[in-house]
Amino acid sequence: MFSGITSKRSATLVAVAALAATVGLTGCSVDASKVKPDTKVFQYKGKTLKLTTHEVATKVVAGDRKDIKVTRWFDSAAGTEHLKWELKGDTLDIDAGCSGIAVCDAKFQVDVPKDLTVIKDGKKADLKGKS
Repeated sequence: MFSGITSKRSATLVAVAALAATVGLTGCSVDASKVKPDTKVFQYKGKTLKLTTHEVATKVVAGDRKDIKVTRWFDSAAGTEHLKWELKGDTLDIDAGCSGIAVCDAKFQVDVPKDLTVIKDGKKADLKGKS
């Protein structure tokens, strides 16, 4: 009879502890748009680029360039960071985030030549011109 009550109390304590940890981290707000961005340039001669974003906010911009320029804004206050931007063959793989009890924010901009076809996460990208 008491084991059921003990299990419920343990589950409640775990839930309260998780909630307290989450509430405690809400004061650690992060905003990637407020940090200095990092950039990386890739030489690319192909006609079609496959872009994998891992669901990170990514804007693709077409312009007068012959290479691919990736700009990353990333900010974190907690968690284990995982950052990636690499070009292998015709695939540009970008990712930024964190895991664990995590507080982070990320976004990318990928500047490409205007005659390049970009397949972003399996769908043809709607390329924006430079503003």
